[in-house]
Amino acid sequence: MNTWKPEVQVAGNGNGEKWSQNGLVFATRHEALQSARALMDRWLLVVDCRAVPSDHPVNYSIVNNELVSVEKKSEN
Repeated sequence: MNTWKPEVQVAGNGNGEKWSQNGLVFATRHEALQSARALMDRWLLVVDCRAVPSDHPVNYSIVNNELVSVEKKSEN
């Protein structure tokens, strides 16, 4: 399974190479990057963002520029 996770790099974390991620997993690299960029816009100390491959199952998607839980999406 090739899924994608958003990651952000935060200034002042002591080691400039440390990347942080949340529990979101997307089906596409584009969605993961879109999520990472949105997080970058909301947080003050984020200096970079990226999308990294994952083996975890998809749990979110972006529909009409909104974050949607896969469970919620399947209920509709």
